[in-house]
Amino acid sequence: MRSEEPVPLHEEFIYCCGAATHVLKCGPWKDLSKDESKNLPRLLFMIIPGNPGLAGYYRTFIQALYCGLNQQYPVWVVSHAGHCKPPSGMEMIEDTDIKELEDVFGLNGQVEHKLNFLRKNVSKDIKLVLIAHSIGCYITLEMMKRASELQVLRSVLLFPTIERMAQSPQGKLMTPLLCKLRYALYMPVFLLSFLPEGVKASLVRFALRGMKTCDESSITTSINLFSVDCIANILYMASQEMMKVVERDSTTIKQNLKKLIFYYGTGDSWCPQHYYDEIKMDFPDGDIRLCEKGLRHAFVLDASKEMAAMITDWLQDDLTKL
Repeated sequence: MRSEEPVPLHEEFIYCCGAATHVLKCGPWKDLSKDESKNLPRLLFMIIPGNPGLAGYYRTFIQALYCGLNQQYPVWVVSHAGHCKPPSGMEMIEDTDIKELEDVFGLNGQVEHKLNFLRKNVSKDIKLVLIAHSIGCYITLEMMKRASELQVLRSVLLFPTIERMAQSPQGKLMTPLLCKLRYALYMPVFLLSFLPEGVKASLVRFALRGMKTCDESSITTSINLFSVDCIANILYMASQEMMKVVERDSTTIKQNLKKLIFYYGTGDSWCPQHYYDEIKMDFPDGDIRLCEKGLRHAFVLDASKEMAAMITDWLQDDLTKL
């Protein structure tokens, strides 16, 4: 473990629904599926990422969250299916005759992937705080809709892309690219994949040069984007988002309103401010907040610690009641 990491961080590459999955776990609890253990925590914080759903982007965030929670509860982040570069000797898809899940890399598959992960790895008695980012918020609402047996204490939805993605300013720009031209991006990525790691890191730094402070783990994680398999899964999922994330699921929101915290950005081109105004109007009793700090949609690049501190603050009341 590197010395700059003040908290125990456990890293695993596993197969979930037959797809390579990267899991980062903060805290000493590595296995929460054993019912007989007396030392199981009562609560798990699970991060559902945006897209790209690479777990490494949330490394600083989960460490800050774990410390902010006084190291009392495990904090895990589970990558999306296939959003990782598996270690050598591990394939992107498990070599098995069993077809675990149709279209695991698609949007519906990613929802089932997270539910499957919980069923296999977390005891039913453990309560959950789901912290979702971007498309992770859509996935989280779907999880709550499909698996009402989950003991969700709270879901925190950060910069939620839960409606009209293709109509958002960024969606209008990206939809033609993702839905019609994504295959054209594979060749340049394939060619770039042969570059030495140091050169890849320099390219990433150049791409992120506009940021005053960029999280170092974001740079190392971004090097995964030079893998053709990984980028293909990311772009495929994104193309489905544009087509499938259309109407806000107000029914599920209404049924779970007391468990939900929404956090919208002010200059967010994926979910513009009028989406916030409209949901606030539709759910006046909901805990729906507008960012006053000017944080970017991809907060993990430079504001992980700030976001973790805010969330810890929001959840104080819930945690004291446990």
